[in-house]
Amino acid sequence: MASANDASTATRATWTDVYEADELWEDDMAAVTVRDTPVLLLDAGGEVRAYHNRCPHQAWPLDDGDFTDGVLTCSNHLWEFDARSGRGINPDDCALTAYPVKVENGRIWVAVP
Repeated sequence: MASANDASTATRATWTDVYEADELWEDDMAAVTVRDTPVLLLDAGGEVRAYHNRCPHQAWPLDDGDFTDGVLTCSNHLWEFDARSGRGINPDDCALTAYPVKVENGRIWVAVP
């Protein structure tokens, strides 16, 4: 299974091997660092996503929050995001910064510009 959130970003970035795919369970999350950038890995219903691990509101680490039923909730002010798209649910006028992600040979790879 391989996917990329934004192919144009991937062409300007280097892919980095960041995590064992079997360690990220379905509907689970994990925090990693890619070249000094905090990244949040999510398995949203069997699809791996990678986002900047900071809430767009006040840069709170998203891995401190809750991930339930496809919704990622920031622990600081309870902002909610759709885990598959990164779009804001509450409020709905914001979005997470997505990074290209792929799964190859049992490893999760992320491209950070």
